[in-house]
Amino acid sequence: MHELEIRNIQRIQSETVLVLQGGGSLGAYECGVYKTLSKHDIKFDIVAGTSIGAVNAAIIVGSKNNNPAKDLEDFWIDISEKITPSFLPDNTRSITSSFYSALYGNSKVFLPIWFIPNLNSLFSYKQPYLYDTAPLKNTLNKYIDYKKLSKSNIPRLIVTATDLQTSEPVIFDSMSMNVDSDHLLGCASFPFYGISWVEKEGKHLWDGSLLSNTPLREVIDVSPRRDKKVYIVNLFPRIQNELPENMFDAWHRARDIVHTDKTDHNVRMSEVISRYLSLLKEMHDIVSNVQLNEEKRERFFQIEREYHRLAEDRGAIIQEITKIERSEDIHFIFEDADFSTNTIKKLIRQGEEDAETAIAKRQKVEEV
Repeated sequence: MHELEIRNIQRIQSETVLVLQGGGSLGAYECGVYKTLSKHDIKFDIVAGTSIGAVNAAIIVGSKNNNPAKDLEDFWIDISEKITPSFLPDNTRSITSSFYSALYGNSKVFLPIWFIPNLNSLFSYKQPYLYDTAPLKNTLNKYIDYKKLSKSNIPRLIVTATDLQTSEPVIFDSMSMNVDSDHLLGCASFPFYGISWVEKEGKHLWDGSLLSNTPLREVIDVSPRRDKKVYIVNLFPRIQNELPENMFDAWHRARDIVHTDKTDHNVRMSEVISRYLSLLKEMHDIVSNVQLNEEKRERFFQIEREYHRLAEDRGAIIQEITKIERSEDIHFIFEDADFSTNTIKKLIRQGEEDAETAIAKRQKVEEV
């Protein structure tokens, strides 16, 4: 079979990708989104994520009970904080729960080192981190069958971390390795909230969101041949009309800007590459019908081989992209540390509703 025909088959066999961001407790919103996508029977070839998005992605791919939507929701209800009173107004509840998390941690996810019995914890101000995520490993064991996070399973899992020492992205791909709990903890080690790094396979891992909170580029890097239909969950509002009123508001908005989805450039570059390849194909077809002397024909064959290599190895395009974006009424810098049960349930419902809206919008466009 001709290489160009192989490339055309790969285009036909496009893959559907779900990309999940990091965002602490806001990851419950991604749970709601996935529930709706699952209800509409949208199947994924790749589920990718970083930080809490990596955790969500691993539960979806490795669902222990073969019911990803239910396992994901059970996980979020399980880790929700049940101390903060439910009757408090949203903003008061968010502040109360986030400060509770800062002081006491979350018994299912992370614990402050001052609650861990060892002499070093008495001198915690000298430590490079404040919280240990060992409880999260135990919790994930209830929801993930790690045998499924391997090349024999579909969907494929792609999660990302950051190498603390080299500032380079670290990609864990179930197509080429068996992903385990330490990989996931490394992807979710956010230093700005005092989470400890994870040492794995000779690397010291921090949260992947330090480099990219929407790891679409990383997906393309490890799966460059097949065209893609992409669903992105954006946890951090891209647009905020209100100007900050104080420093906390300013920090909150700056955090949103740092972590919001920035994949538009990837989409534009995909379109440019596709156009380049299309033009090269036209030139190839013209030249192939021209009589060339032996020297020029040999050079043509060299160029043709390089063209096919590029078309095969870097020719994937993003065919369509659906974004489900969270909005917010209250701007609070530590909203992603609010694990209160009411907030978690509210985020799940919001994710479900926003995903329904996005799907309806997509269907309307397709009908036109």
